[in-house]
Amino acid sequence: MAREKLKGKDVLDLGYPEGKVIGLALNLMEKYFKNTSKDEQVALLNDLFHNPEKYRHHKKLEKLVQELDAEKNKMREIILTESLLDFKTYGAEYIEPGAVFQMETAMSLPVTVAGALMPDAHQGYGLPIGGVLATENAVIPYGVGVDIGCRMCLTLYDLPVGIIEKDKSKLKQLLNDHTRFGAGKGFEKPMDDAIFERREFKEIAVVRGQKQKAVDQIGSSGSGNHFVEFGITELTDARNEFNLPIGKYLAVLSHSGSRGLGATIANHYTKLAMQNRKLPPHARHLAWLDLHSEEGQEYWQAMTLAGDYASACHHQIHARLSKALGEEPLTMVENHHNFAWKEQLSNGREVIVHRKGATPAGKGVLGIIPGSMTSPGFLVRGKGVEEAIYSASHGAGRIMSRRRALDTISEKEVKTLLAQHRVALMGGGLDEAPMAYKDIHHVMKSQEELVEVLGTFTPRIVRMDR
Repeated sequence: MAREKLKGKDVLDLGYPEGKVIGLALNLMEKYFKNTSKDEQVALLNDLFHNPEKYRHHKKLEKLVQELDAEKNKMREIILTESLLDFKTYGAEYIEPGAVFQMETAMSLPVTVAGALMPDAHQGYGLPIGGVLATENAVIPYGVGVDIGCRMCLTLYDLPVGIIEKDKSKLKQLLNDHTRFGAGKGFEKPMDDAIFERREFKEIAVVRGQKQKAVDQIGSSGSGNHFVEFGITELTDARNEFNLPIGKYLAVLSHSGSRGLGATIANHYTKLAMQNRKLPPHARHLAWLDLHSEEGQEYWQAMTLAGDYASACHHQIHARLSKALGEEPLTMVENHHNFAWKEQLSNGREVIVHRKGATPAGKGVLGIIPGSMTSPGFLVRGKGVEEAIYSASHGAGRIMSRRRALDTISEKEVKTLLAQHRVALMGGGLDEAPMAYKDIHHVMKSQEELVEVLGTFTPRIVRMDR
């Protein structure tokens, strides 16, 4: 079996700065240590990074120490504050230690003002999924996330809910015909959209380079936990903002984001942030851009565009299905996460609020918090709690990593559970099995002070990638 080869990302993950030093490390490992395993090479480079004096006169590695010194002198490491700011955690009993550690790291950044951890939180990159962070004049690309502006969108129809069983085959065909999923996927003849007239597609180089891909992917959804589904919404609050009577409605719910456009923007500006601000290795993905800087302003514009593009994708999904159903929706509700907002705290201080996998829940703000494909989602109204930075969870949150789900959950288990809940699944992998997610009822119980429930959404026909 061929030896697994050391890669640039392996060296980068140790905290080495991007550029010449990583290439030198790879070359030296290949030249002098090619007969050792990848793990041994990683261990050696890790030791050199943290204990350079041991290798300063090492015949084979002294050049790497010198280059590393030069890079460190160019950009001094930013020191995290010793006493991290307090933050409120909701549903702490359901949150893994790794997510808490990531939130604590974020709270020790010198630009941090406040933060909170939502009950669906789990470990991610940089800011944990379910993390909310308010900063002073700074935006963290990985505090926003890769799928910029990922969102939920719900439409209700004046159609009998019985058609879900009666016309199940027809509704499945509508989803098959009018949705597209997966990396690089789109419609043969994508619909046009006013979003493509935006000046950002001309003025920002990284956005300009993604325009054709954005055109090709408009109206489509990504992979992973993204979905479009028919289900039943039951309105339970007669005081709802839609002026609709309480009762059950046929509904369409979608969840997806800004596709390749958002991912490219996130990775480009994260790289810039990490080049400009050197953080300790465990905090490196929290590198920020100053909003007064050219890069910061450019990222803000690109992020805003990606969020609007994600919204345009949802509007096209729902427009296609509305036309196919031959019905205009009674109402539409949408909310997004993986975004940054300029907001004011109660003391009048303006902050940048990052919600990575968290739903805006300002006073009176409407949103949708999904469960899993066999558990209900919730239509909610925010209560505007400042301790939570005016936020709530964005879903149930994972209780298993994708790898663990694939290793431990069987297709038979999933099929049995889907049948019990009368859910028809089109696509979807074992990594998205319902049992890979937390109990949405526990999550909602943990945030009763943050949102009030207007109704529920029960999935019945679910389409995902694969």
